[in-house]
Amino acid sequence: MSSILDLIKPSEHIEELQDKEVVKRKYKYWRIRIFYAMYIGYVFYYFSRKSLAFAMPMMIKELGFDKSQLGLLGSILALSYGLSKFVSGILSDKSNPRFFMAFGLIITGILNVFFGLSSSIFFFAIFWGLNGWFQGFGWPPCSRLLSHWYSKSERGTWWSFWSTSHNLGGALIPFVASFSALYFGWRFAMYIPGVICICAGFFLMNRLRDTPQSLGLPTIEKHREEGRISEEESNEMNRDLSFKEMLFKYVLTNGYIWMLAMASVFIYVVRTAMNDWTTLYLIEVRKFSLVAAGSCVSCFEIGGFVGMLVAGWLSDRLYASKRGPMNVLFSLGMLLSLLAFWFYPGTSLLWNSSICALIGFFLFGPQMLIGLAASELSHKNATGTATGFAGWFAYLGAALAGYPLGLIAEKYGWQGFFVVIAVCGVMSVLCFIPLWGAGEAKQTSKQDSKLTTA
Repeated sequence: MSSILDLIKPSEHIEELQDKEVVKRKYKYWRIRIFYAMYIGYVFYYFSRKSLAFAMPMMIKELGFDKSQLGLLGSILALSYGLSKFVSGILSDKSNPRFFMAFGLIITGILNVFFGLSSSIFFFAIFWGLNGWFQGFGWPPCSRLLSHWYSKSERGTWWSFWSTSHNLGGALIPFVASFSALYFGWRFAMYIPGVICICAGFFLMNRLRDTPQSLGLPTIEKHREEGRISEEESNEMNRDLSFKEMLFKYVLTNGYIWMLAMASVFIYVVRTAMNDWTTLYLIEVRKFSLVAAGSCVSCFEIGGFVGMLVAGWLSDRLYASKRGPMNVLFSLGMLLSLLAFWFYPGTSLLWNSSICALIGFFLFGPQMLIGLAASELSHKNATGTATGFAGWFAYLGAALAGYPLGLIAEKYGWQGFFVVIAVCGVMSVLCFIPLWGAGEAKQTSKQDSKLTTA
């Protein structure tokens, strides 16, 4: 046990290299290597998280489950994942992301295989709940790496590009899981993604590393020489924080983080509803085949891929790295796109694919920027804690889109379903408006009091 704990401890800082050309060359190499590794790793986290959505239609036929029962599994995963995202966020700020992220991915793959071997709702609930817990090991290490390897002025672009891993994973899993289910049965929609994730976990162990200082490199702020940072602020920015400081000083008393957390609830109700229920809705109401419905969900993810890139880039270029304006504008666009999907029930595959892509474009912009804003409005070394806290609330929203939304769909039909997600769209816009002008928190001890007021 002690050897495992030693493995996940943060790597110690080593003597800083003085040759600027060597530093420049190493920074370029490691930034690219770490970025593509965590990008690929998070793509596969989605393989083990979203596999169930494409096994659901066949599980209903073969095992006789109804929407509320399968919705319960979605709620269990969301609650478990949300709590884990918060807890693992705290732990990841004190851990080595190289092993923390890899370990979580391997375990989620194993749990997908166990799920596929089961047939009772009891074991489904256990394995899917545990899967949700270890899914929480994916995001916080990435937010830590993005904060330490990419500077403020470029972070919106890098963070948004990394966030497209959600969409690439979400776009690929419908093809992998739906074809596996169609040709081999729903159990293979769990087996195949699971095995892929186990292999990807070992890939992460090989590719990832910890902070620049652990490789003898200066901090990213010093390397890029961006802006004028006082010695006091530099020391505070890179100071090791206690668990108490991370949680209470920089998160729980930070009004900005609470506003972002509330917005996360409503964004994730819509996101999870679109991810998990659109396939079933298109099959039941618009009479699509499983593959055609799955392709619409893929378009939702592809639209989100583009939307996140645009939102991150625009927030860096047009709004001086402030994330609030793009959150307001994109959440408004999401609401209008949802209304178009609801009120124009066309059966054209082109129409449904296009409107799903548009919803994804506008939805994933703020979904991505919430985490980025949380990291920038807290402390650099409390990034995992801040984003994990917002993520906890996000998956409370995701849980509401599981069993409760399944019950509403059972009792009031799909019209009731759309009423709920439209209201959530309105609430997300209202939550983002007060954050329009919020900028990066200053990280000096003299300004701590400012950080805690929103």
